[in-house]
Amino acid sequence: MQMQGVVPGAGGKRSSRAATVLTTGLFFLWGMANNLNDVLIAHFRQTFALSDFQSGLVQSAFYLGYFCFAIPAALAAERLGYKATVILGLIPFGGGALLFLPASMQLSYGFFLFALFVIASGLAFLETAANPMVAVMGPPDSAAQRLNLAQAFNPLGSITGVALGATFILSDGPGQGAAGAVAVQLPYLGIALVVLSWAVVLAFTRFPSSATEAGSGDGAPSGAYGALLRRPRYLAGVAAQFFYVGAQVGIWSYLIRYAESALPGIGAQKAAWLLTLSLALFMIGRFVGAALLARFDGARLMALFAMINIGLSVVAVAGGIVGLAALVATSFFMSIMYPTIFALSLRDLGPLTKAGASMIVMAIIGGAVLTMAMGLVSDLAGTIRAAMLVPAACFAVVMIYARAARRGGAA
Repeated sequence: MQMQGVVPGAGGKRSSRAATVLTTGLFFLWGMANNLNDVLIAHFRQTFALSDFQSGLVQSAFYLGYFCFAIPAALAAERLGYKATVILGLIPFGGGALLFLPASMQLSYGFFLFALFVIASGLAFLETAANPMVAVMGPPDSAAQRLNLAQAFNPLGSITGVALGATFILSDGPGQGAAGAVAVQLPYLGIALVVLSWAVVLAFTRFPSSATEAGSGDGAPSGAYGALLRRPRYLAGVAAQFFYVGAQVGIWSYLIRYAESALPGIGAQKAAWLLTLSLALFMIGRFVGAALLARFDGARLMALFAMINIGLSVVAVAGGIVGLAALVATSFFMSIMYPTIFALSLRDLGPLTKAGASMIVMAIIGGAVLTMAMGLVSDLAGTIRAAMLVPAACFAVVMIYARAARRGGAA
């Protein structure tokens, strides 16, 4: 499915702008899907009477989809090009959202988890293709800045997702059983219609050749992955991404739960707006980060932000309104971490870039593993506050990676 490149002249320029807008919209769409999970955790916990560990399975099912389909997505990008791979991802994304309708009718938590797995399988294709596509559509030296700017629209989608969830899904009244399950139907039907329509529009839009050309076929994918496994600096980036995503997903997954504990009587619906505030700080941090990265070294800035977040996570362990404020504030300093680690890890990979991107996307499984770990710590300790030690340790790993990257030893 080889697509045409941009044609010369004014029409080509208009096509290029349209391609940029559509690509940026992808970051918005998967941000919305990702952070609706944070609302679902609080909602399903009430609807199905779950423990913190059980409710954390929402993220486990979701990020397992990323893990399972990241390498197939890289193979698709190699054979078909980035644009075609994105279209392939939008189809299961929209299809998984449609599965929320029969899942709610059957009142099945397991069916909901399967629907989330299908959505994430599509998002694996989107992230594997869209991130490196942005990176290659411009000068290599500004790839981190360009990725941060594109990713700035990701938290805008996240805010929209949480706002939709707080408005249409969460309720501070009784919500167990069928009434709670049915509440998810309208938001996910809307997502399905938008996503599938986006795929159609994207299919008929011309993209630059760098976004549509397939790989040259000069080497088997297995050879590419073997070569990557012999690159310690790259593998350090994959590990850093695993722990960073675990920290980000874990904090956002349990922020509503933490707020309900820190401010008794606030209710899940009002607490969700604190999550929206946290995501707004994340979005502001993306724009500020993009500006700072034009002047400062990305690894150095990330090391500073990681160190600040270690301190904020430790403060959150103390609980109360101060701990809640610290937990909300972590989002600002998380803002540059994912795209910066992504760009640093892919630096100088050349023909291994597509395979390298897939392994970094596989590292998103950290969101499943470490969110479950936080739920387990919370259940064992009897308080969600104790679980914040997990992201504190994760940010320590990110700081170590960033410092090593500055010395040229891990990036």
